Amino acid sequence: MSDFTAIILAGGLGTRLRTVVPDRPKVLATVAGRPFITYLLDQLGHTGIRRVVLSTGHLAEHFADVIGNDYHSLAIAYAQEDEPLGTGGAIKFAGSHVDSPQTLVMNGDSFFDADLAAYMRWHQAGGQDASLLLVEVSDASRFGTVELAADGEHVATFLEKRAIQAPGNINAGVYLFRTEMLDEILPGKSSIERDVFPRWLASHDVRAWVTDGDFIDIGVPDDYQRSHDFMVRVTRD
Repeated sequence: MSDFTAIILAGGLGTRLRTVVPDRPKVLATVAGRPFITYLLDQLGHTGIRRVVLSTGHLAEHFADVIGNDYHSLAIAYAQEDEPLGTGGAIKFAGSHVDSPQTLVMNGDSFFDADLAAYMRWHQAGGQDASLLLVEVSDASRFGTVELAADGEHVATFLEKRAIQAPGNINAGVYLFRTEMLDEILPGKSSIERDVFPRWLASHDVRAWVTDGDFIDIGVPDDYQRSHDFMVRVTRD
């Protein structure tokens, strides 16, 4: 997997989680006895990726003691924002540390129990410009959803959150794209979901890999509490 560098978005302010995690970035919150981000790093290490860029911001000084510049087989680089740039801006900023043909991006506050290596192989074999990992859920009301074209693979549009309980394909926050596409992201604050991908849909081949694996987002206290049992279960399996 030398063609890939991973970016983990780890710079969120974590305002909704501060009642239970007040003193560190939310991706370093302790889950089942260890920092949450280490589960993502282990998952990446199993794919064969060897370089990870952590996009940091709020309380970034904590990463040096917890993660450092190496984590098992992974070389760790840091891209520290001076001010919040949003997901699109953070990816653009962190991209200056990427020198591989392909980039994998993950949200640092969520974990998806999927075969990332298979996802990466599918992306390479298909030859598409960009890919999204989607998960089918029975209630998508807390998340935006992604609509697919009639072929069930090409991405048609992104839909905002809807205040109704309904099934849907939600964006798991795991993206693959040709690194040269970083040049098309404007500097400054932007959203990968609202600003970048809608533009890419108009000019690039963007496809989705849909699965029904288990998914957790620790962004709110209830899900953070639920994440302890969740991570014990998925890592044990």
